[in-house]
Amino acid sequence: MRVRLAMLVLTAALTLSGCGYNTLQSTDEQIKAAWAEVLNQYKRRTDLIPNLVNTVKAFAAQEQQVFLGVTNARAKVGSIQATPELVNNPEAFQKFLQAQGEMSSALARLLVVAENYPQLKSDQNFRDLQAQLEGTENRVAVARQRYIKAVQEYNVTVRSFPSNLTAMAFGYKTKPSFTVEDEKAAAEPPKVDFGAPAK
Repeated sequence: MRVRLAMLVLTAALTLSGCGYNTLQSTDEQIKAAWAEVLNQYKRRTDLIPNLVNTVKAFAAQEQQVFLGVTNARAKVGSIQATPELVNNPEAFQKFLQAQGEMSSALARLLVVAENYPQLKSDQNFRDLQAQLEGTENRVAVARQRYIKAVQEYNVTVRSFPSNLTAMAFGYKTKPSFTVEDEKAAAEPPKVDFGAPAK
């Protein structure tokens, strides 16, 4: 009887050691941590925007359409509940990515406006905010890269044998990664217009 029980325990231990359950748990936690860092950096960017907009407004009051676009994009980003569970909902994840893309586009338009005002570009407050924003964009890129790597490792575990059997048994599914909305447009070089500065 004891021999059978020992054999059963040994068999169960050997079977469970190769099932991938612990790997699924650890890679899922890596995704959560990486996602939290992405959100942290997006929050930092969102917090910088009002200061940047107010600084530009002081010099370029007639650019109301740009300011409205940035404000609306920021409000849209703020309206999405960015929780760790967001990565488990592909539809909500895409909405979040779309809102962040709109924010990036609005910021780019704001910085183009700033280029048209030489006295703004020389303002120390604006230069400090612009440097902080550039640093934040770099941090966002690094955080997204880490998230992509964590998702890749997790998805490989979910799809590889024998851990895929464990994943199916416990309901683990692949998670979405960051994607480029329009790959064709992203492959084209940006157009730069050195038009005359506004007066």
